[in-house]
Amino acid sequence: MPRYAQLVMGPAGSGKSTYCSTMVQHAETLNRSVQVVNLDPAAEYFNYPVMADIRELIQVDDVMEDDSLRFGPNGGLVFCMEYFANNFDWLEESLGHVEDDYILFDCPGQIELYTHLPVMKQLVEQLQQWEFRVCGVFLVDSQFMVETFKFISGVMAALSAMVSLEIPQVNIMTKMDLLSPKAKKEIEKYLDPDMYSMMEDNSVMMRSSKFRKLTQAICGLIDDYSMVRFLPFDRTDEEGVGIVLQHIDFSIQYGEDLEVKEPRETDEDPSNTNYDELFQDS
Repeated sequence: MPRYAQLVMGPAGSGKSTYCSTMVQHAETLNRSVQVVNLDPAAEYFNYPVMADIRELIQVDDVMEDDSLRFGPNGGLVFCMEYFANNFDWLEESLGHVEDDYILFDCPGQIELYTHLPVMKQLVEQLQQWEFRVCGVFLVDSQFMVETFKFISGVMAALSAMVSLEIPQVNIMTKMDLLSPKAKKEIEKYLDPDMYSMMEDNSVMMRSSKFRKLTQAICGLIDDYSMVRFLPFDRTDEEGVGIVLQHIDFSIQYGEDLEVKEPRETDEDPSNTNYDELFQDS
């Protein structure tokens, strides 16, 4: 049986831990077992139990206090993740070998981990070797995405992770429950965006011709290839949370290997068959 994993990614403050907590609670209502692994060595608090915590292996504070290293917060986190990549046996031991696992990996928010550093790619490859089907879940704060240029920035961050990791990816706008009704209506155009229309609406603001051409090229890439779309995530909306989970499950083919009940075979004359009894559970 395969195992399943979500890599929960996104900038700091985008709601990764809240997403994990909400998904665990939602899974409980479905009688599904979902575990969480914390991979953020700088995490301070989360309100859900974890099956493994990278801080048991290494912590950013310890790295920053080491006089021989002299790292700041960002360099310290990168050092921690590279140390983690050299000690995947710790993760393997923590995960065990249970079949049909479904695990959320709460990842750090530093964008360089998903652009030019190989750590997260190495993690994906290692999980795949352990028979995990992996889906990337990239979160952006909906409160940040209410302006076109900020939206484009968020889209490029999501696209960067998608290209770097080469796995199915579901992009999510979080904290929809914190938006005003007016803001919710305004942000609908960013869920399934028409990039060319956005360019026309903001053309007055782009005084530099070079900036305008660059923005047009980026918008064309996003729009022509339909590479990035977003799902809304309101943690108070049980149905909406279920829709997000369905998209992710579909991308990693969750449930396709579950046993399907088949009708009982019979040697009786077909004309005498009671079909209501035939399809009842044994």
